[in-house]
Amino acid sequence: MKRTHLPLNGLRVLDAAARHLSFTRAADELAVTPAAVGQQVRALEETLGVVLFRRTARGLELTPEAEAGLSALRGGFLHFEEAVQSMQAGQASKSLTLAAPRDVAAKWLLPRLARLTANDPDLRVTVLSGEEEADFAQANLDLALRWGEGPGDMEGEAIESEGFVTVAASHGGGDVLIGWPGSPVDGAAVRVADAGLAIDAAASGLGRAVVPELLAAADLANGRLVADGAAQPSRFGYWLVAPLPQWRQRKVRLLVDALTA
Repeated sequence: MKRTHLPLNGLRVLDAAARHLSFTRAADELAVTPAAVGQQVRALEETLGVVLFRRTARGLELTPEAEAGLSALRGGFLHFEEAVQSMQAGQASKSLTLAAPRDVAAKWLLPRLARLTANDPDLRVTVLSGEEEADFAQANLDLALRWGEGPGDMEGEAIESEGFVTVAASHGGGDVLIGWPGSPVDGAAVRVADAGLAIDAAASGLGRAVVPELLAAADLANGRLVADGAAQPSRFGYWLVAPLPQWRQRKVRLLVDALTA
């Protein structure tokens, strides 16, 4: 059924003016001028085809037509408020869905989520193995982790990193170069599916891999890997991204802040 177009601004002014029986006090409540209240009332009267107020010696009075609709109007505004509160209730939720490439999830995201959930038992996070262009609407995503030069057409925040680093097993390994899609070097003798597998292959002694320092940091810190030279800056990096509506959600901002702290 087609819904009738509702002049909501005019109806809101009517409600305020009817409660105060004064355009001046209604204007104070709505933070507008009395003239603007009068204009809205006249426009609403023209739209509805009825007179809503009469000026008498005792002041402003409601017409029977206005009184006939006030109860339903105020009930409607209460329903609007309840609807808004219901929609905003999700802001207090701590349930989120993230998409991240498998290697980034394993090497960087999940260890951080483990620490966050240990400190906040109410936090509920679903992690999906996300493609580079995960559909936020279809997958009902709140946030995604992507590799690139920036957030693209979304809002985003960069995850700090030293760029690329060449890694090898701490116990020694061959000189074979291990490649992966996105590797900054060519001519690899062995290729694997992603940077995470390249790290594991290097740690097993297969050879050397040039990988994002962000993903190798934990293995370098615990001695599983050693760095062959200093990290090299890159214009590419990992970004936490989301469309503007998701990015504005309080629960998303809190998680972004916690992950990038």
